Amino acid sequence: MVNSPASESLGCISPDGRALFFSEGLNLPLCPGGFGGSDMWVTTQAGINDPWGIPLNLGPTVNTSSLDGFPRISPDGSTLYFGSERPGGYGGTWGDAYQAPIIEIVDFNGDGIVDSADMCIMVDCWGTDKKLCDIGPMPWGDGVVDVQDLIILSEHLFEEVNDPTLIAHWPLDEAQGGIAYNNATDCDGTLMGDPVWQSEGGVVDGALQLDGVDDYVVIGEAPKTDVSGYSVLAWIKGGAPGQVVLSQMGKANWLGTDPSEGFLMTELTVAGRNSYSLGSEAVITDGNWHRIAFVWDGSCRRLYVDGVIAAEDVQDNLDISSNSLYFGTGKTMQPGSFWAGLIDDVRIYNRAVSP
Repeated sequence: MVNSPASESLGCISPDGRALFFSEGLNLPLCPGGFGGSDMWVTTQAGINDPWGIPLNLGPTVNTSSLDGFPRISPDGSTLYFGSERPGGYGGTWGDAYQAPIIEIVDFNGDGIVDSADMCIMVDCWGTDKKLCDIGPMPWGDGVVDVQDLIILSEHLFEEVNDPTLIAHWPLDEAQGGIAYNNATDCDGTLMGDPVWQSEGGVVDGALQLDGVDDYVVIGEAPKTDVSGYSVLAWIKGGAPGQVVLSQMGKANWLGTDPSEGFLMTELTVAGRNSYSLGSEAVITDGNWHRIAFVWDGSCRRLYVDGVIAAEDVQDNLDISSNSLYFGTGKTMQPGSFWAGLIDDVRIYNRAVSP
């Protein structure tokens, strides 16, 4: 599960023995899904005698296109220490020493705030080993969702969230201009055609109105999604069968509708001959607001509509994002694929959320 044809080395075990941090060897094959240079990863186990889980990349907060490695954990498990050759340091053979806090992620449904919806998700997972909700005691949990996790969640209720796994967030709340700003990372969108800002017409503040003819948004480079799981979410209203909410140029329609009934579907799949789309029987083109989502946890892909699973299947590998993204049109910008309606609050997480 941990070792691969790449180079996994320079490991460090957490004080409780449940988390293994490691980095990639210098000038050796790198693990797929990284950020360019040597990256740091973590894998966990429920108990000392349990198997290790799928390694997770620590993400763009600590991993860069430069060398990042040599992870070490503080005795209380709250701080990660590491070396990095990233720009802005003082130089030297192995770069500089850095530290980063290890924080709990309590926004289970990925809406940017901790509230009763997250509490309901924890209740649904009570007594299980669901990693999403096993957040206490910090920092690795204890293998079961119980009162320890409830204590951590309660400490953050009604707080807005600073989530390091949120790799892209386009609120689409602008009142004017030709740029859709990304609040999480540096990949803003450019409006094409003549989309109209609806400053008070969205579910979360404003939204963007598209005409279904030639309006769309282009993002120059897609955020780097993780090989171990990621989630794509958006609020939408309107649309028609065959129209697309979010796509990747020339590769796949990430979230869209089937051409006959307006059912939610996705083309996010493996590369090659064995690829196939995942479709649902949930109509999202009925003129009402819907929160739609694609979630992949490393082994299963799921489509959600308004917090309910609409379709799922087993998929243990997905093609990783690279090309430009489009909001409001299909991967090849075919006529009929342009979205006629509203799009609001588009988010991409480098983890599996529970919408």
